[in-house]
Amino acid sequence: MSIHGFVLPGYEPVRDAFQQNFDDGAEIGAACCVYVDGKVAIDLWAGLADPATGRTWEADTPALLFSSTKGLTAICLHRLAQQGVLDLDAPIAQYWPEFGAQGKGSIPVRWALSHRAGIPAVDRPFTLDDVLNWDPVVAAVAAQKPEWEPGSRHGYHARTFGWVAGEIVRRITGHSLGRFLADEVTGPLKADCWIGLPEVIESSMATVVPPPPISDPQMLAMVKRFMGPNTLLGRVMNKPDNLFAYDQRWNTRPYHAAELPSTNGIGSARALSRIYAACIGEVDGIRLLDPDTLSAACIEQSMGTDAVLGVPTRFGSGFSLSWTLSPGAPEGAFGFAGAGGSLGFADPVNRIAFGYVPNRMVLTDFSRSTALVDAVYRSP
Repeated sequence: MSIHGFVLPGYEPVRDAFQQNFDDGAEIGAACCVYVDGKVAIDLWAGLADPATGRTWEADTPALLFSSTKGLTAICLHRLAQQGVLDLDAPIAQYWPEFGAQGKGSIPVRWALSHRAGIPAVDRPFTLDDVLNWDPVVAAVAAQKPEWEPGSRHGYHARTFGWVAGEIVRRITGHSLGRFLADEVTGPLKADCWIGLPEVIESSMATVVPPPPISDPQMLAMVKRFMGPNTLLGRVMNKPDNLFAYDQRWNTRPYHAAELPSTNGIGSARALSRIYAACIGEVDGIRLLDPDTLSAACIEQSMGTDAVLGVPTRFGSGFSLSWTLSPGAPEGAFGFAGAGGSLGFADPVNRIAFGYVPNRMVLTDFSRSTALVDAVYRSP
């Protein structure tokens, strides 16, 4: 496999790890970009963006980010807080009165960002059009009864995180979160990243290669046990109406054009790393989050066994922290990882910003990004 791009002297271990992922057969197409001290130190890409046609991965090939989108969404809300128009400790209902239904009137914005709001699932039935058209699904989120007493525990709000955050942005600014991201973040930085993909970009998208169906009976039984339709994890990940199964539907225009601020961000590795670099310092004269805003965003809000996932997770206000990002991410690192392996984060202590996007969907195996992160920290 031909590896394209460059690494600065000293970062050869990252190129070796990137190559090894392909040599091991773990990758189809992927890219990795890392900024150090506000400058690109690593910029690598290889493989196929679309294995069906043989289209190659290019330097700026955009790919689905899945839950790495949540980090972009968090940046948008912290921009609003920095501008003084959003108080993260104010009730969500202050900005979105309908959200106060079912005893949710006192839930602060910060609890939603740290997965403590108690509304990880939406139980009302929906069509795809309902979800993609925004208003019906956010109305259902507002009407949803909490799963647990808000604030008493944390549990991964896999989809609802984005609907709540996006509606808060819309109520404050009058614009969708995707529009706000373009105006405030990606546009000024000239970063190829979107929530709500413009049609003109569609043909350059990397094709998601979903995992094969589970054939092992024991594994299938275990999945049904933990993710059945009546389990909390199953309700969180599969509802509304199993619209978000990780299959070929993610290669369709409606799923790219919609705005799903938890799930369907689309961007290049270059864009992810550039955005995070601008959170911890200036990139071409632009800084997204000032030091005080960033420090407050990264204060631990949730830590311990996750009520949805059943494993330990650690969150600040909107960001995953340190080991929840990647086993090799140090204390102080913040960002978000996505299903299939994508990862974006920044490390203000070491002045590193990391972006990685693949197109091979491997739901629970993050070894590819872990190998790259480990190699970055082995380098000078």
